[in-house]
Amino acid sequence: MNIFLNLKINLIIYEGCEFKVKVILKDNIKGVGKKDEVINASDGYARNFLFPKNLAVEANAENMSKLKAKQNSTAFKKGQEKEEAEKIADKMQKIMLTMHVRAGENGKIFGGVSSKEIAEELQKTYKINVDKKKIDLKETIKELGMRTVEIRLYEGVIAKLKVNVVSGK
Repeated sequence: MNIFLNLKINLIIYEGCEFKVKVILKDNIKGVGKKDEVINASDGYARNFLFPKNLAVEANAENMSKLKAKQNSTAFKKGQEKEEAEKIADKMQKIMLTMHVRAGENGKIFGGVSSKEIAEELQKTYKINVDKKKIDLKETIKELGMRTVEIRLYEGVIAKLKVNVVSGK
């Protein structure tokens, strides 16, 4: 009996006239919290809304250890993805991407070189898959010559790619 009371005391915190229960949110809830966040919710709100709709679970020892393991796994995956992005960024620093386009006599390009074309050429020539939305190109390239283009590979990892636009197809 005494052990049961100790467990309940850990889960329920008395604040003023209402009881609070520690819960782990399973989904983002506007005005309450984000997924995998531990919050103090009122006892009635947790029992009558969060638990029946499967939006939260009790923050007991078992669920807290699962949450900690999940957070560690996510942090490890993010670390690996960032390392991979840094390797690709180092590889891109050494690349000189040459784009062959049709141009007039004065060096003006017919059309232009867009981020989509740069992404396709990277994929075709160097087998580097980059989303065209990650290529930071203010406007399409409309003149021949060298440009340095920034590519956002990952949060905090930006690669600089040299793009040489030359005449002839």
